[in-house]
Amino acid sequence: MDLALPPPVMVSSGFLPTGSLIESLIHISNEVCSMENLPSVQVRNISTMIRRIKLLSSLFEEIQETNGPLPPSSILCLTELFYVIRRVKFMIQSCKDGSSLWGLIQTEFVSNQFHVLVKEMGRALDILPLSLLNITADIREQVELLHKQAKRVELFTDLKELHKREELLQLMARNNKKTSKKKGFSDFAELKEILNGIGLRNPLDYEEEILKLETEAQKQAGTGGLIVVSNINNLISLVSYCKSILFSDEESEKTKRDFKQLSTNRFYNIHHSSSSQSMSFNIPDEFRCPISLDLMKDPVIVASGHTYDRNSIAQWINSGHHTCPKSGQKLIHMALIPNYALKSLLQQWCEENNIPLVDSNLSSVSDLERNSNKNGKQNENAVDHISATKIAADAIKMTSEFLVGKLATGSLEIQRQAAYELRLLAKTGMDNRRIIAEAGAIPFLVTLLCSHDARIQENAITALLNLSIFNNNKILIMAAGAIDKIIDVLGSGKTMEARENAAAVIFSLSMIDDCKVAIGARPRAISALVGLLKEGTPAGKKDAATALFNLAVYNANKTYVVIAGAVPLLIELLMDAKAGITDDALAVLSLLLGCPEGLEEIRKSRVIVPLLIDLLRFGSPKGKENSITLLLGLCKDGRYREEVARRLLMNPRSIPSLHSLAADGSLKARKKADALLRLLDRCCFQSHNQVG
Repeated sequence: MDLALPPPVMVSSGFLPTGSLIESLIHISNEVCSMENLPSVQVRNISTMIRRIKLLSSLFEEIQETNGPLPPSSILCLTELFYVIRRVKFMIQSCKDGSSLWGLIQTEFVSNQFHVLVKEMGRALDILPLSLLNITADIREQVELLHKQAKRVELFTDLKELHKREELLQLMARNNKKTSKKKGFSDFAELKEILNGIGLRNPLDYEEEILKLETEAQKQAGTGGLIVVSNINNLISLVSYCKSILFSDEESEKTKRDFKQLSTNRFYNIHHSSSSQSMSFNIPDEFRCPISLDLMKDPVIVASGHTYDRNSIAQWINSGHHTCPKSGQKLIHMALIPNYALKSLLQQWCEENNIPLVDSNLSSVSDLERNSNKNGKQNENAVDHISATKIAADAIKMTSEFLVGKLATGSLEIQRQAAYELRLLAKTGMDNRRIIAEAGAIPFLVTLLCSHDARIQENAITALLNLSIFNNNKILIMAAGAIDKIIDVLGSGKTMEARENAAAVIFSLSMIDDCKVAIGARPRAISALVGLLKEGTPAGKKDAATALFNLAVYNANKTYVVIAGAVPLLIELLMDAKAGITDDALAVLSLLLGCPEGLEEIRKSRVIVPLLIDLLRFGSPKGKENSITLLLGLCKDGRYREEVARRLLMNPRSIPSLHSLAADGSLKARKKADALLRLLDRCCFQSHNQVG
């Protein structure tokens, strides 16, 4: 797997270590669930989203308690969920901090943003292998229900909010036709009710709303939306006018004094306590230097393939370091290669956000803020998140097309670098994966799997792995004729990492039933996976086991897995605690019971029953469940029942373990333990009668 780990703060650049990832998920979920003083608009979308994240939080906490290794696809899924939940947090915070009136006007747009996030949550859960996680039945059912709901969720726009918006727009239209205060009085009861409904109840609320609308107008000015800015200014006039009518001059004066202090405090908090956090929300992560976290001025590529700002990486190297800060990899040379593609995108982003391209003033977030203060309000539009998101998507599209062009026509060195950059770009974000595929990357990456260059092959297979997380890309990879080439890499790749990532691609593709059939029709694919079970690293063995599990779900493939010699290796891995794939091996063996050849091979082992008895006592909840499944399957076969039952009854630990699981195990474990105990009782009764 592609697990070159960034510093923990740089979550968006790649995977976190499992522990840090789970802790980060729990932390950000708790942040969302504990949000207070929620806005008066988007109430249902926000509350429903918080409930969903509370359910996921229970899953994260349970995974943390198990403290065991996770399947590769679950790491990818959890990483994706982190990004989704982080965006949910920003969305809710934006609704809280932004203008309530503007939120009401934009209700359909904001509702669609929440809908998109729910669908992305569903797509992330598509690749969560619940059957391979050590979680309780209750949590599994909750997550499955959440997954189903997220997949079929429909766009929800609050009809009451739409009605309020229409009333407000009509009032504004009528108000624009009137020329005097006196003629406007007839609308105020209705207007006051609307404003009360979105939380404007006293002069301080009105002053704060005016300030938020002014901020929104400044943001929108940078997008070229003159009509939008005009509409916001109309809202400011309406709120100011309404306030002057509803509240006395004396009360308003007192409010101004109070609000001046409030604004001063808020300005201090924003610009002195949270400036970095605020700006991190708006500058695309792709444009930040991994060392300083600031907007890059002069992006350069180091020998490891990672991109940094020239000043930051030069200081790192000049201070005596000869490793890549992100990956820890030793740099084979100290040359800094300009990243012209990214620099071009940076320049475009700065121009579209009215940020002057003056290197000396843009070296940090605080410098950016100072520059904004010097040049007035014009540069404050750099904090327009929606604009930044669109620009980031456009930047990814341009970058993808540029890199695909290099894959097609570049030299060996350029192809190696382009494949590496696509590998990184495809690590995170379903949109990234979709855009890269639309740029035509998949056929060229498939071709590079045959490269004699080890790094090119490794980068190409890992890029395909990352792209395959997006379901539509699975079909495109299959259509590009990738299967045979992936199998070649799996069996005889230039590096072990390439072989292991090929196994992970097989696992990812085999999520689709048609792919299970197509891959199973090539026996050498299963033989290569079994070979990796024997030769791979612990991570590689896990990749191979999970891929075999997916393939063995299709009945016709079970015999091929047995013929390839998987059973003895899987049983051997049950005894190897260092391998760390006991649960995965048990899961595959449980499936292989479903074919006569599998049952026969498992029965041949003289150590399987004692091993399963030990796992009933010391295994994980999922391991215990699969151990009972195997014992029950062995006992149900008439030819072997007596032998297996006798060995179970002779072991003093088996019956107490089964009773314990029948009382305290998961729902499935309790049912299977009861069934096995009844079967053993019948065997005892029959044996007693025969003796009598």
